[in-house]
Amino acid sequence: MPKLPEAVNRARAAVGGVLEAEKLALIACSGGADSLALVAAAAHHVRRGQARVGGVVVDHQLHPDSAEITAKAAAQLRDLGLDPVLTLAADVDPSSPDGPEAAARSARYRAFGQALAETGAAHILLAHTRDDQAEQVLLGLARGSGTRSLAGIPARRGPFLRPLLGLSRKETEAVCTHEGLSWWEDPANADPKYLRSRIRTEILPTLEQRLSGSIRESLARTAQIAAEDAAYLEAQAKEAFARLLEDPDEQGDLRLDLERLVAESPAIRRRVIALAVVAVGGSNPSSERIAAVEQLLVRQGSAGPVELEGHVRAERGTRDTSDYGKLVLGPRR
Repeated sequence: MPKLPEAVNRARAAVGGVLEAEKLALIACSGGADSLALVAAAAHHVRRGQARVGGVVVDHQLHPDSAEITAKAAAQLRDLGLDPVLTLAADVDPSSPDGPEAAARSARYRAFGQALAETGAAHILLAHTRDDQAEQVLLGLARGSGTRSLAGIPARRGPFLRPLLGLSRKETEAVCTHEGLSWWEDPANADPKYLRSRIRTEILPTLEQRLSGSIRESLARTAQIAAEDAAYLEAQAKEAFARLLEDPDEQGDLRLDLERLVAESPAIRRRVIALAVVAVGGSNPSSERIAAVEQLLVRQGSAGPVELEGHVRAERGTRDTSDYGKLVLGPRR
């Protein structure tokens, strides 16, 4: 038998490392090279009787030929032996204040949740590659949002697994070529109005040319190191949060001891504040909002409230109240 391309072996090994024979997994497929390569690698294990794998193709309904593209992708999945194969329409809100990319992502993940519920699958495999990881790190640098952002795309989060983070986009195309699969090139991937597209088509190629030909590998390695550091710091912050937390009151407010919070290192303190915001029903706060809360801790100037994401407020207890010496967080009133 002719020797298999190295990209095919690498993809099969990566996917085989996350599949479990007794549990159904779904492949999220857009019809692009990355997701079709993921399908082909999983299909190899299906043919060998080593895994149960189905697929889910989400039609975002944003391209005039989206129904045809979706149908073609689903047909290729079935031809490769995946079962079941679901095609789901995503309800994308074009007026979302978070922008079209975020709106499409939210709609896509709602469809993924529906697919998990309908099939009873344990996991959904997503086809992010090392190139996606490099782009995500640059996005994190642009936003200046800290270690967790630099950690990029996680290999595993909840039911979602990303086994191809160690492969490049060129390798996924090589897999598709070997398997005789034709993939769709989403024009949005090259549209300069999207920041990620500009990073992909302009910034990364310039960095490769002017800085280092291995910049993508270096950025992906940075993400791995940052992820390990972030995981450790977050574990430490959870322990500190549990130590500093008082029982929430009937109004849903919680309190943290100011003096002990200030004594924590800045890296832990910021994470404790973020955990407290989420604990009272808010969203993960931005670094700017966390910095505003930290200004309350110095016991000078305004005692707040500081408004945070998710309709949450933070304020410092004043001398004439029972909350003196405490940071109080709760729903806005």
